[in-house]
Amino acid sequence: MRIIVLGAAAGGGLPQWNCGCRNCDGARTGRLSAMTQSSIAVSADGESWSILNASPDIRVQLAATPALYPTGLRDMPLRSVLVTNGDIDHVAGLLTLRESQPFALFATPAIHATLAGNPMLAALRADLVARQPVVLDESVEIAPGLTATLFAVPGKVPLYQEGAVVETGLMGENTVGVELVANGRRALYIPGCADLPDWLTNRIAGADLLMFDGTLWEDDEMIRMGLGHKTGRRMGHMPAAGSIAALRDVPVERRVFVHMNNSNPLVDPASPQTHEAEAGGWQVGRDGMEITL
Repeated sequence: MRIIVLGAAAGGGLPQWNCGCRNCDGARTGRLSAMTQSSIAVSADGESWSILNASPDIRVQLAATPALYPTGLRDMPLRSVLVTNGDIDHVAGLLTLRESQPFALFATPAIHATLAGNPMLAALRADLVARQPVVLDESVEIAPGLTATLFAVPGKVPLYQEGAVVETGLMGENTVGVELVANGRRALYIPGCADLPDWLTNRIAGADLLMFDGTLWEDDEMIRMGLGHKTGRRMGHMPAAGSIAALRDVPVERRVFVHMNNSNPLVDPASPQTHEAEAGGWQVGRDGMEITL
């Protein structure tokens, strides 16, 4: 199995257009490497690919990834796109993929219903982009030799669907993790997760690779920095420092944080928090990172 991190940042990317925090300023000046928004590409054979989450930066990500270049006038190695929730930073890139290109679009029925409710996404021609509903806990082939199983993880509905009361530990079709299997290897991709109950750590155990939600380092990070008024858990994300502790004794061959917010000290390779994560057996995802299992 071959995996390419197309984008390692959370919504807004690094630098975020309206943020003047130390990390964003560092990315503007070149002190830190810029990061695009959350997405990965996966293949079982290095020739046919599936993209997990279509970020608003997908045009730039495709241009920066030779494995995904066109192989002919209108021939692409892209076979499918799978989305793990309806968040804008995971579905807005679908509008970029409207150029009369055939591929399959995989998502749970609830996420498909959310997408169908947006008239702009009708630009993805139904005769070219096959909407494929995926039942939770049933495997489906998303590219030749590559299967995916979607499973519910604690989370919440997208921001634009929030009501007066927000349930942040919601279990269902709105926020899912993905178990990827190819050539006897198993990887889990969970870019958004509000908690780590025992059943989830049991599912993670024994994986060749875990790519996990690293949105914030600490729950109140954005509040302390004056960048917002919500905690990470209120946004549906477990703090990375807590994830390290919760998964410390869970056997996983390789573990990588993805979906980092611009406020997160993990975006700085020289930060004490990055060193702490690395000492705990974690890598920090970066745009362009390639993993072969």
